[in-house]
Amino acid sequence: MNHGFLIGAASSGSGKTTFTMGILRALRRRNLRVQPYKCGPDYIDPLFHHLAAGSESVNLDTFLSSPEHVRTLFHRYGEGADICVAEGVMGLFDGYDRALGSSAEVASLLRLPVVLLVNAQSTAYSVAPLIHGFRTFACPSLGGRPLHIAGVVFNKVGSERHFRFLQSACEDAGMPCFGYIPRNAALNIPSRHLGLTISTCTEMERLISLAAAEIEAHVDIASLMALECGEDWKSSQSEPHTGNLQIAVARDEAFNFIYRANVDALASLGTVTWFSPLRDRALPPCDLLYLPGGYPELVAGELSANTSMRESVRCFAEAGGRVFAECGGFMYLCRSIDGQSMCGVFPFEATMADARLHLGYRQLRCGDTTVCGHEFHYSRCEGMPQPNAVYRYKNVMAGYPHWYWAETGFERLWNTD
Repeated sequence: MNHGFLIGAASSGSGKTTFTMGILRALRRRNLRVQPYKCGPDYIDPLFHHLAAGSESVNLDTFLSSPEHVRTLFHRYGEGADICVAEGVMGLFDGYDRALGSSAEVASLLRLPVVLLVNAQSTAYSVAPLIHGFRTFACPSLGGRPLHIAGVVFNKVGSERHFRFLQSACEDAGMPCFGYIPRNAALNIPSRHLGLTISTCTEMERLISLAAAEIEAHVDIASLMALECGEDWKSSQSEPHTGNLQIAVARDEAFNFIYRANVDALASLGTVTWFSPLRDRALPPCDLLYLPGGYPELVAGELSANTSMRESVRCFAEAGGRVFAECGGFMYLCRSIDGQSMCGVFPFEATMADARLHLGYRQLRCGDTTVCGHEFHYSRCEGMPQPNAVYRYKNVMAGYPHWYWAETGFERLWNTD
């Protein structure tokens, strides 16, 4: 049996990310090889996981991919780890269709024990029926069997006396209590829309260290380390290297929303070279250019000032080079971002003016295959006739959605109807 668990909660805003980062760091301090995962399509929390655990996080999403692929990912990246820790998304049973696509579905699929994080602010013994409900609920869409809720951790606890009431609630609900995290304003995560600047990383490192210290002081880490996955562990080989393409992938403060499994799938087609549109003067030699999402609007001035890189990208596209760009990468290919000149491959003007959230799963028909993706952005592009479409110009494909091709194969994206 491999050791691991999934961190779930009754709702968003319960503190899952703070607890996840803290427990990842606390386990790492014990010299354990920790493999983090993130349920759902989020690309920001995995960046925080990497800071906390020292190893890249992997997304597990049953809308983006099949159950078999989720199992493959869990085994492939967890093999060799001492413990696997998955952070849930939203409330435990919240999915795109009732519980489908939820953290509960991932826990059920992988037979992962769930550590239920409960926000205890402004409540005490009333958590008993909530905990009892999560322990006994047999969701019809997940096979009609209750999840294995291994125990509870309380967040935002006001005092030791407050915690004693919560412990009593756990006892009467028939649920183990693993401890708590005190209420502490210093544990509030800064805005997710700040990018991975040096100052933000420094602030996140401070928060991670503080969360780990609170968990080490108040949570039974030994009991968490003893939790075992019910999944039969089996070896899962990585994708074989089958091609000789030269693939350039942008990664820096502006472009970093990347699914790890996607890049590993690209690596099976050839050699992946990372580069920075912010700092490098020109593209590395490549047959394929991938511009992922990120926060180009926060460094639009610096991107604009790097005229040689912008010209290198534009010339590559105009010469028929294959380019795939998503969200922030798509904005970089537009004429401008808030008035700052970009590559000019597409005649759109990207702007954060009148920003509003565009959010949701997306599907793209590629020949006889459907590729799934996710859209999450506040910007808009003036002149775009269809906001969430994928645009094709010569051999350039670009748009706002982030696509997941690790299961279907990257080449399928070029067979669009």
